[in-house]
Amino acid sequence: MTIIIDPQSSGISGNMIIGALVDLGADKNELEEVMKKSAKIIGEINVIFDKINKKGIDATYCHVEMLDKKSHVHYNELVDKINALNLDESIKKTSLNVFKRIAIAESKVHGKNLDEIHFHEVGASDAVADVVGSVWAYYSLNLDKEKIIGLPISVGGGQVKTAHGILPVPAPAVLEILNGLNFKGGPVSSELATPTGCAIYAELCDEINEFIPLVKAKKTGYGAGSKDFDHPNVLRIIQTEDENEDDKIDVIETNIDHLTGEEIGYLFDVIMDAGASDVSITPIIMKKNRQGSLLKVISKKSKRDEIVNLIFKETGSLGIRIAPNIHRGLAKREFIKKTYEIEGKEYEVTFKIGYVNGEIISKRPEYEDLKRIAIDSGLSLRKVKEIIHE
Repeated sequence: MTIIIDPQSSGISGNMIIGALVDLGADKNELEEVMKKSAKIIGEINVIFDKINKKGIDATYCHVEMLDKKSHVHYNELVDKINALNLDESIKKTSLNVFKRIAIAESKVHGKNLDEIHFHEVGASDAVADVVGSVWAYYSLNLDKEKIIGLPISVGGGQVKTAHGILPVPAPAVLEILNGLNFKGGPVSSELATPTGCAIYAELCDEINEFIPLVKAKKTGYGAGSKDFDHPNVLRIIQTEDENEDDKIDVIETNIDHLTGEEIGYLFDVIMDAGASDVSITPIIMKKNRQGSLLKVISKKSKRDEIVNLIFKETGSLGIRIAPNIHRGLAKREFIKKTYEIEGKEYEVTFKIGYVNGEIISKRPEYEDLKRIAIDSGLSLRKVKEIIHE
């Protein structure tokens, strides 16, 4: 399964993430209790979940109301308080990773060390509730076992009022948190991406893609933002089913013009031993009319990096082409065993049978079995094939 976080139209915030995860099935009663207990390390809060409609899209809105306020909390103090919470270690660790991202961003913006950092908006009780609540919901849905893909965040535009005065959108802390990640401005003149939401997103996402990959949508959760625009102000989190991994392959290619025949043969063997699905080597004419070979490897994604590194090591190639996620048609396969008596001795032979639409399109004995019989019986391989005629 793949989970896609889509903040392309309306940005991202902590309460939008929580709303979308509740929409996906996180228990809002348990979540409310977790958020209240977590926020209490700084101050009392009230949590309300509502189903609201944003320009035609039904979404879950998580409203966190601070019942008392504290001007700020130091980063080290916040770490100690979160570590003291009665929560699973994984939830506390991930929550602290989120706050560390925020603290590092703040330290760079203000030119201070981490132990000097104190939070304003992001260290308030509602921000603690947003971070710990989002992380709790993430683990409660077992999303830590799934691949998380983030689409580029729309950060908005214009200006925003902060504890440090009027700042341009995106605010400096948001820029630091998103450093190295794809994001875009607009589509409105308003702040769409908060430091809390960006830090949660950056911590949870395994990769950032420009587009949604080839998947099958299973369920979508919508988390509503507090503002109203001409478009639905919602964050959506899409639960998907991947295409069958057996149908997808990576094709790895490189040209070779400096290896001997023996070295190419050795290369063929070590690549197959590394788990390649198939290897082919084709004679080609390269630039300046040099004779060479085209090495083409078919590999599953899980083996790709290992095989690419192996090719670099064994060939000294300066460039390897990779065509990822190529889809292939696969016939249904079945293996059956049959016993034959040859020269007074019984041999077991495995047949690979291929089906398309329920019809048998091929039925072939495995070469290794035929080779074993030929060697053992003293018959030619051709004669063994004639005897094993099915």
